[in-house]
Formats: sequence, C-alpha cells, structure tokens
Amino acid sequence: MENLTIHDPPQPGGPPPGGPMPGRGPPPQPQPQPQQLPPQMFTTAAQLLDLTDKKLLVCLRDGRKLTGILRSWDQFANLVLQSTVERIYATTSDPHDPQPKGFYADKPHGIFLVRGENVLLLGEIDLDKDDDTPAGYEKSDFAVVEKLAKERKVADKAKEKNRLRKLATLGFEGENIGEILL
Repeated sequence: MENLTIHDPPQPGGPPPGGPMPGRGPPPQPQPQPQQLPPQMFTTAAQLLDLTDKKLLVCLRDGRKLTGILRSWDQFANLVLQSTVERIYATTSDPHDPQPKGFYADKPHGIFLVRGENVLLLGEIDLDKDDDTPAGYEKSDFAVVEKLAKERKVADKAKEKNRLRKLATLGFEGENIGEILL
C-alpha cells in the first residue's frame, strides 16, 4: 500500500487519490509551480551587490548623513565607505525675515565603517546632480553650522518635553514619560 499525500502529483494511468473516477467530472488541474522571486525582491544584504563601487547617501539612525563610495559590505549590511563626507544642515529663523535661512557644511572622514544596524536609509547619488547646491541652502563653515544644528536640537528637545508634559496632564502616557517626571 502506498502512502500518498495531497502534494504528490497524480499518478499516470489511474485516478488521483481521492479524486473523481475516469469519465466523471472535470479532469484534474495540474498543480501550479511556486514562482521564483525576481532578483530585485531581495531584502537581504545581497541587494547591496548592485550598489558596490557607486556613490551613496547613507542616513544613520542618529541623524547623520554620509556620502561615500561603497567599497565593501558583509552579511550584516556593515558598510565600508571610501571618500566619506558627513554633511550637516541647519536653519536660522530671523524674526524680521519670514523665510528661514539654510546652511550646510561638509566634513571629510575618508574611509568610514558603518555598522549595518545603524543604517536608516541608503540610496545611490545621481552623479549629474551631485555638485549642485541643495535648494534653499548656502555653504558655510562646519563649526558654525554644527553650532546652529546643536542649538536647534536643544530647542526641539525642550519643545518635545513640554509637549509630552502637556499630554501627561491630559492622561496620555508616552514612551519617555518617566524622563519628564524625574
């Protein structure tokens, strides 16, 4: 006696197990084969193969933005970038000017190792547009832009703290509510 399963193909010359008798009912339909995924559907580090030796923009979880040429990577998506440059952005708000002024600055780092878990977003840079200045921003000294960015970050943190405090008085609890109460 044979041990057959549902997944076994029908036997030639005889009725399929549990199927209709010959001459009765519709003929059995062939089982569809599982389809292969196209190569662009990979969601692993293997997808980085197409980006090797290309200029990339890498956004990190801590907010830094790096540009560099991807030279190597591993199964954890740890990246080795060559000719890496960190770019920071800052805006100033003048009460007399309704349009805020934007500044950016670049800091060269050379060869840079980025741990894969810290990558938030990465993408290839269009080399034709790479040298263009970002719209609405002027190039400035790194120390000045870094100071402006830190001041903005402190102001945003205080604003968020006040917002969470107001929500707590209404009965809402957030992730960081313990920090506010202390």
